[in-house]
Amino acid sequence: MKKKLVVFTGAGISAESGLKTFRDTDGLWEGFNIYDVATPEAWRKNPEVVQDFYNQRRKQVLAAQPNEAHKALAALEADYDVHIITQNVDDLHERAGSTRVTHLHGLITRSQSDINPDLTYPIDGWELKMGDLCELGTQLRAHVVWFGEPVPMIEEAAFICSSAEVFVLVGSSLAVYPAAGLIDFVPALSPTYIIDPVIPKVKNSHQVIKIQKTAVEGMKDLMDLLI
Repeated sequence: MKKKLVVFTGAGISAESGLKTFRDTDGLWEGFNIYDVATPEAWRKNPEVVQDFYNQRRKQVLAAQPNEAHKALAALEADYDVHIITQNVDDLHERAGSTRVTHLHGLITRSQSDINPDLTYPIDGWELKMGDLCELGTQLRAHVVWFGEPVPMIEEAAFICSSAEVFVLVGSSLAVYPAAGLIDFVPALSPTYIIDPVIPKVKNSHQVIKIQKTAVEGMKDLMDLLI
């Protein structure tokens, strides 16, 4: 039976595919204050601006390609029972070939009902228009968890982490909660590999192997260690 390998990925892995993260620019995301485009209050105040912001992000995601780090994680499925938990709203893991991906913060290539986040739909292309309605007759928005909203997949992700035999953290600063707390559910005896140019602090009880490199370069080292 294959060992269960749980991988937690953050913005650092997608940055090498050209997708930017607001945490690299002092709270600005593509020139926008995150609270002007990533909160329920912003949506109520100026839905057209928020809709356009995510349309542009979606266009970038669709133009981006999985990088070698994404592909390496997909390749690990040949030797491990790989479960990916990601903070990222892009679909690069899936396009690289990973088959078990849990999106904590939603998926930008899907839309959701303005009043029922459980109603989600695929988006044809990059543009979601004002006037596009869900089956309940209300406006569709990006299927993204905003600041101040609950993270519906957090309990499932915690359960996945609790049974990890090997845990890998790639490209996350562990700065956004509740996602950052998932590492605390990993069994203390399970080896934990951290790949990032700046290694975040984790509790001393974990067996931490630090790979202080970018996602692409660090995954090459990890493949040598695991296979």
